[in-house]
Amino acid sequence: MIVYLLPILAVCIGFAIAYFLKRSQLTSIKLLLAFSGAYLLSLTVFEFFPEVYTHDNKQVGLFIMIGILLQILLEFLSKGAEHGHIHHHEDHKSFPFVLFISLSIHSLLEGFPLHDHDTLLYGVVIHKIPIAIILSTFLLKANFSKVRITLFLILFALMTPLGSLLQAKVAYFSTIAVYINALVIGIFLHVSTTILFETGNNHKFNATKLVAIILGIGIAYLL
Repeated sequence: MIVYLLPILAVCIGFAIAYFLKRSQLTSIKLLLAFSGAYLLSLTVFEFFPEVYTHDNKQVGLFIMIGILLQILLEFLSKGAEHGHIHHHEDHKSFPFVLFISLSIHSLLEGFPLHDHDTLLYGVVIHKIPIAIILSTFLLKANFSKVRITLFLILFALMTPLGSLLQAKVAYFSTIAVYINALVIGIFLHVSTTILFETGNNHKFNATKLVAIILGIGIAYLL
């Protein structure tokens, strides 16, 4: 049950923080993004890679590369929302359906491996909180109706648990689990490395960000 509840809780926490967020706190969100990117990347390398490479290496590698290409396409549609890049426009009138579809596909796919990987679940949850903060901030500042914002966030929150549910209940997905996992590895690799290189101003590292990254790597290794 926790695999279904935690991703939803992460979005709720993100929205609550965004609702009371001040601009001066944006630096803290960037540090949380850096930590989550390092944590997610480390879990992928420490646990996910060894598991999928017990199978057909060439096919696994192909699906990892497809995952990277898929994430590039999704980020083209979402303008980088998966790694915290959403630009606010006060005069934004049309509802961002393309953004919603892109984030939903990303969230649905990341949910598939979580049913059998507890540590990865925590990585996704930690990653989801700052993304939910940034997404919620965008929706609130765009002055969309409360009904639309609520519906967007509810559906977004449900996508990851839906992926986990499909993996657990639909037998076919179990037969291709290694290839789905390889696809998700590609997605995680692109998202996490992009976060690490783009969360700083002008792509420069600073000491605080470096500490956040080292903490993310260290905690992932210990788990």
